[in-house]
Amino acid sequence: MASFEAPLKLVKKQMPSTFKRIHFPLAQPIAHTMNASHDLPYSPAVPAITSRLPNVGTTIFTVMSVLATQKGAVNLGQGFPDFARDPRIVDAVSNAMRDGHNQYPPPWPARRYAISEKIGRLYGRQYDAEREIAVTAGATQAILTAILCFVHPGDEVVVIEPMYDGYVPAIELAGGKPVFVSLEAPDYALPFDKIAVAITPKTRLLIINSPHNPTGRFWRTVDMQKLDEILRGTDVLILSDEVYEHMVFDGAPHESVCRYPDLAACSFVVSSFGKTFHVTGWKVGYVVAPAALTTEFRKGPPVQRLHREYADAGRHCGIPEGPRSVPRVTRFLSAKT
Repeated sequence: MASFEAPLKLVKKQMPSTFKRIHFPLAQPIAHTMNASHDLPYSPAVPAITSRLPNVGTTIFTVMSVLATQKGAVNLGQGFPDFARDPRIVDAVSNAMRDGHNQYPPPWPARRYAISEKIGRLYGRQYDAEREIAVTAGATQAILTAILCFVHPGDEVVVIEPMYDGYVPAIELAGGKPVFVSLEAPDYALPFDKIAVAITPKTRLLIINSPHNPTGRFWRTVDMQKLDEILRGTDVLILSDEVYEHMVFDGAPHESVCRYPDLAACSFVVSSFGKTFHVTGWKVGYVVAPAALTTEFRKGPPVQRLHREYADAGRHCGIPEGPRSVPRVTRFLSAKT
């Protein structure tokens, strides 16, 4: 300790007298400066937080998926397939990455034109690929962005339950108020009288989902006509979640909002490559809407712009005929029912 004491004595001698009583721990053996509390590992304090979603806990989907894994059970609680994807999809993505397409892509419109072609062929409405279509990081991001862009604090959003568990947290993050309308047992009929009552001057958005998660119920022509009557003359927007559009197995066509001009004029229609081509972990979705709505949508949280090699409807599934391959997907899934 001698090497420390001489310099410290010099420092003390040069300091004002009022500071000479300061204890210099370096002048003491290190063991003398330790106590029981210092022997414990340092743990920084976590700042106090106030949750913006205090009512959201572990979702039932997570609970059921964990239980299914633990028990080796069939998991009916979450919408992912238990069969392999088309190997051509993986080849197309691998080729794109090996070719160096791993950064932000240029604004190639091919993927949006493929989506526009598909919707026009199936549902008879032509969306402008440049102004009315956005590719997103999964359908959930499309839903979240649409809600955050258009629901203001205090706005009401009508949701039909049971429902996908991502709707209500998004509404609450936007400061909106969810208004619940329940499907009617035993056949999960749509209660249009209750939907009509739920629509008020405070209503900003109505969320519909067909085919429905989790019941499988899907909207028919008469349902869309009734909805058109209820919303006529209002400023209510529609968020139509159609991620299971190609999973209708009784030969009836999927009744997309896109088929109905008055409804389409006030709607975001959301779909999912991940669900359609059973690669749910890739998180690739899209949303179509009139140009004015899409302009606002693109101001929202940034979307994941995917490369043409694996985002447009044709190359994503690795089939040369592009969006014309979609009916083949429906036949493939129908064979598994």
